[in-house]
Amino acid sequence: MSLTGAAAEIAGRTIWSEVSLTVRAGEFVAVLGPNGVGKSTLLKVVLGLIPITAGQARVLGARPGVRNSKIGYLPQRRAFDPGVRVRGVDIVRLGLDGDRWGVPLPTPRGRARARAAHDRVREVIALVGAQAYAQRPIGQCSGGEQQRLLIAQALVRRPELLLLDEPLDSLDATSQASVSALIQSVCRGEGVAVLLVAHDVNPILSHLDQVIYLAHGGAVLGTPEQVITADTLTMLYGTPIDVLRDRAGRLVVVGQPDAPPDHSRTPHRPPP
Repeated sequence: MSLTGAAAEIAGRTIWSEVSLTVRAGEFVAVLGPNGVGKSTLLKVVLGLIPITAGQARVLGARPGVRNSKIGYLPQRRAFDPGVRVRGVDIVRLGLDGDRWGVPLPTPRGRARARAAHDRVREVIALVGAQAYAQRPIGQCSGGEQQRLLIAQALVRRPELLLLDEPLDSLDATSQASVSALIQSVCRGEGVAVLLVAHDVNPILSHLDQVIYLAHGGAVLGTPEQVITADTLTMLYGTPIDVLRDRAGRLVVVGQPDAPPDHSRTPHRPPP
């Protein structure tokens, strides 16, 4: 997918403008930034739910919204109530047929299609490592287990592009690490491009190919080494941010604030 000089508005207010980016097959790209800067808006633009007001957008070779059947989408997470009795496997299966109405007729072709669907659901549950709890009611699964099942649901139609909106939100550190590693494995193994929205960069930083940092009504795009620097993040957030390296050489961001930035400032562009 690509955006060239793109702008988006909501209720007449410009959320971001002059955004240019490219996400290639098999790339793991994070959309980062404080609350209120338009991270989820970017995903909705890709899906064609919010039209751009300037520039150009191409998604899987077409205008946004045309090829959504080839996009897996996981909205912002809502935990299932413990009383929900729907099994995890049924949640995954909804990714195949949740948009259909009525009961299919039991024709030979229909039975073959049902077998293929059953096999695909089993395959994708194995892919995300959820076999041990897929038959369990979803409400009785942990947060990390629920998220793996929802990622399986997003993958079940063999998407070429996977959009994940805050998939690590409200997970504990162990679950954040395992889900991040899972997403990278899917990205590499399946050749799926991943665009992941996150507020905290640390759990995914070591897995990323590119970073899109939204702030001040624009975007900073580059590799983690280009974008995740103390100078760049301090400028974007308007408050001191430290970027450290641990003993393994991994970047760690310290001091990310929760407040939205001042959109009146011009975004910094990383060095080439």
